[in-house]
Amino acid sequence: MQPDSHAFIFLNAFLINNFVLAMFLGLCPFLGVSAKISTAWNMGLAVVFVMLVSSMCAFGINIVLVKYELEFLRLISYIAVIASSVQLVEMFVKKFSPSLFRTLGIFLPLITTNCAILGLALFQTNRSYNFTQCLAFALGAGAGFTLALILMAGLREKLELAKIPDTVTQAALSLMIAGLLSLSFMGFAGLGG
Repeated sequence: MQPDSHAFIFLNAFLINNFVLAMFLGLCPFLGVSAKISTAWNMGLAVVFVMLVSSMCAFGINIVLVKYELEFLRLISYIAVIASSVQLVEMFVKKFSPSLFRTLGIFLPLITTNCAILGLALFQTNRSYNFTQCLAFALGAGAGFTLALILMAGLREKLELAKIPDTVTQAALSLMIAGLLSLSFMGFAGLGG
């Protein structure tokens, strides 16, 4: 598989360099919203949408900034686009699913400060991806983020039924599970060539 092919870019962002489990980006919603699979799935979909919108906008913004030699404005421009797209998602979820809006709580607006989404825009710019490669990268990163959330939520739901010592409940157990998931994703590193 060619390193610049769309399939490789998708697979790289989805498994090999998973934003959450390999790069440790976006840990706040990963740990905060992964208690239930349904909530994790919905948060994953919101993140995929924001990543797609941010990726497309960052591609266009980068073209304009390079043309006028204003590359120093990339970061602030990307942050503005991310904040706007998160506001769009937040308004949509609040209007059409108030219960989901309450369930996601503070983690929905925190997508704005999610370093995985900002990292997506910066990585695709640094790698000089074309538009379709940016879309493949955003879909792979979003799908990988969703996969990590669902895996974590599934494990946490199963562990609610297990008898666990008092010393490793709540945050300690979540961090141990995240570490084990991260170690398991290190096995995909050989796929990158």
